Amino acid sequence: MDSVDGLPLATAGTAGAAGAARADALPNIPWEDRAAGCTAVLWRSSRNPIIRRDLIERSNSIFNSAVVPFGPGFAGVFRVDDTTREMNLHAGRSADGVNWTLSQETIEWHATDARVSEIQERFEHAYDPRVTWLEDRYYVTWCYGYHGPTIGVGYTYDFDRFYQLDNAFLPFNRNGVLFPRKVDGSYLMLSRPSDNGHTPFGDIYLSESPDLIHWGRHRHVMATRPLTWESTKIGAGPTPIETPEGWLLVYHGVLTSCNGFVYSMGAALLDLDQPWKVIARSRDYLISPQVPYEQVGDVPNVVFPCAALLDRPTGRLTVYYGGADTVVCLAHGYLPELVEFIKARS
Repeated sequence: MDSVDGLPLATAGTAGAAGAARADALPNIPWEDRAAGCTAVLWRSSRNPIIRRDLIERSNSIFNSAVVPFGPGFAGVFRVDDTTREMNLHAGRSADGVNWTLSQETIEWHATDARVSEIQERFEHAYDPRVTWLEDRYYVTWCYGYHGPTIGVGYTYDFDRFYQLDNAFLPFNRNGVLFPRKVDGSYLMLSRPSDNGHTPFGDIYLSESPDLIHWGRHRHVMATRPLTWESTKIGAGPTPIETPEGWLLVYHGVLTSCNGFVYSMGAALLDLDQPWKVIARSRDYLISPQVPYEQVGDVPNVVFPCAALLDRPTGRLTVYYGGADTVVCLAHGYLPELVEFIKARS
């Protein structure tokens, strides 16, 4: 991509280089060591929830949000349901990944062409974002309301100005997650085709694109598992992490209980060259709703992962997840242990 919207490449590269340089080593990753006696592969932060529901004026809840390294600290895109209960996206920044300052205003998306302006005229809502560093910028995918939920796609260089591309898919679809690099010359995105309601079903699919606008070659990746923690529906979580063992996919799974849906966190490994093929998938969940900030909120019993930070030299992994559709939380673990957990529990 030679130039974008008149933004000089040198300017675009400034923020981009900072992100690229920190892609492997992240010594200031938000982190807590495993507590004495803890045997969990992923353990909760003692500081949870790190973002309360009323952090900004008029926020009813802040959750299911995406964080990436940016400059000397971190930046992200956050789902904020306001006090009219409208769902929208806000940008945020943090020096340490724990204490955040969020913009009071929703993100203003600048259309990249007239056809994008057309879909902006029909905007209904925006929620559950993911952010992926890809080539020379930070791409944002989110659930975009256009005659029902579909996958919106946009990008930013600096988390100040945001550009919107065309929607990736037809309604109805949720949980659009980009891969952090091309595979066999194509951009890849995971998603979950759905319905216009609360979706009492759903598998994960993969789609390819030559340009991040036109999507096709759809392939089935993973299905639900009857009579388990992921028997009702599943959806991709953070940007997949490349490992020698395969693409690490952290995802959410849902069961339907006598008291409604229960969202938990799981993980799988996908083939590096053909990511629609599952190498291994843990039958056990990593985290299920078991503490008050996951069990009590606007939507009870929800653990919903949306972002992950990795310090490759140490293997330290931090996952950001939404708790009870109300707050933002952290969990920690080690990448090698998580990979071994997936393989051992498949």
